[in-house]
Amino acid sequence: MGAIADHVYDANHGLVYEKPKSSKYVAERDLKDLPFLQRINWLSTTIIFTPLIAFIGGMCFVELKWQTLVLTLFQYILSGLGITAGYHRLWSHKSYKAGMFVQLVLACWGAAAFEGSIRWWCRNHRAHHRYVDTEKDPYAVHKGFWYAHVGWMVFKQEKGRSGRVDITDLNQDKLVMWQHKNYLPIAISFAFVLPVVVASFGWNDFWGGVVYACMGRTFIVHQATFCVNSLAHTLGSQTYSTEHTSYDHIITALVTFGEGYHNYHHEFPHDYRNGIKWYQYDPTKWVIRLTNLLGMTSSLLVFPDNEIKKARVQVKQQQLDQQKKEIDWGRPVETLEEMTWQDVRRRTEEGELLVVIENIVYKVDDFLAHHPGGPQILKFWKGRDASLAFNGETY
Repeated sequence: MGAIADHVYDANHGLVYEKPKSSKYVAERDLKDLPFLQRINWLSTTIIFTPLIAFIGGMCFVELKWQTLVLTLFQYILSGLGITAGYHRLWSHKSYKAGMFVQLVLACWGAAAFEGSIRWWCRNHRAHHRYVDTEKDPYAVHKGFWYAHVGWMVFKQEKGRSGRVDITDLNQDKLVMWQHKNYLPIAISFAFVLPVVVASFGWNDFWGGVVYACMGRTFIVHQATFCVNSLAHTLGSQTYSTEHTSYDHIITALVTFGEGYHNYHHEFPHDYRNGIKWYQYDPTKWVIRLTNLLGMTSSLLVFPDNEIKKARVQVKQQQLDQQKKEIDWGRPVETLEEMTWQDVRRRTEEGELLVVIENIVYKVDDFLAHHPGGPQILKFWKGRDASLAFNGETY
């Protein structure tokens, strides 16, 4: 994705931040003055829409063989996991540690997703978490569903709009920087050359390899990843936090290799899991756990159960508080006027039906005909303290 960007040293925090430096970043005032076509980031747009057009067009002329379908699924799973298990949970959030072999596999197949280098992808994702739902969020959903899904890449962004984040660890990671500097040849090799060669020499299906295993697979993986930015910030329930636009939903999980439990992820981003229940669909979690059992990964980070339960209870309390606001509880006791027993007797003599229960005077005229014990009980306690009877202590 080009040369390493400039960096800025933040003396307040002692961190090295990436300073965006790219042709797609231009001054905001210039963006507004540009004609529509000049506002488009043509490189990103080409990468995003070429697979779609080629896939749809190719399906009209190229038959899908079962061998090519298997190859396409194989490519889809590996490149998808390269993003979710590699780019996202390993390098963006450091939620576990992986051996060099696993890192190399994830780096190469993550590149095959054609979503940029590890360094570029993680820089944007860390900014998303740090500045979620603000103007500094690279793909803030408050700008619209389709903006978060794909618009932030289709259109040029004003310079410096995306917030600063620390990527010192990425700059010091030799594998990450190797992939960053050699991203294009790695991506082309694993996304296009490999599947076409396999389909061509394996069962003589060159065009099937191009249309389905390359273009179709790339398009589907793109949409799966983009859904995390859009669908996961739009559809579902908020179980762990209501402070940001992230939601948990099985549909999103199904299309994103388990990234659909997004509310949990935003609240506990360093947890290697997204779906914390055994039955929640999170194949990325299962793969990480399997490689851990095989000794290929280690240090799987899990948040304490107490903190997770605390977050759930806090959200439930917020929901209860909101429900309480929607219910008529009557006048608060502290706002009622004070009355003496002389006041009670005087008003009952004037015809009001007043009953005292635990030092609160109730006017029960309208309830007289509906009392389950009959009107005589209320009349008996007229002008008197009925606390013992009300609490059942007289029986």
